[in-house]
Amino acid sequence: MKYILIFLLGAAGYSGIEVLWRGYTHWTMSVTGGVCFLLIYLLNNVFAGESLIFRCLIGAAVITSAELLVGVTVNIILKWNVWDYSALPFNFLGQICLRYFILWYFLCVPVTWLCTGIAKII
Repeated sequence: MKYILIFLLGAAGYSGIEVLWRGYTHWTMSVTGGVCFLLIYLLNNVFAGESLIFRCLIGAAVITSAELLVGVTVNIILKWNVWDYSALPFNFLGQICLRYFILWYFLCVPVTWLCTGIAKII
């Protein structure tokens, strides 16, 4: 039950951020957000003794990896055209880019604190 709640919190949060950022979202982003938040929560517990900088790097890598996997699936293979970063510098296949990796890194600061707080409460 705990992991379902964490997944749902991540799904809602990721989708909410995307709606605020670009005005809309796609259901695949809810699933991606839920998986990412759950993975970050679990990794935050594994790396609890590590620095915030390290944990945020791990979080940004998790989110960026998930975006690449989902992006290749939904945008390239299924051709749903959910997003395209091709016009942004330092992109890979138009699915991930350095700009969003950096954004995810900084967003992982409050996410890491939230994960720590949830772990203490639960």
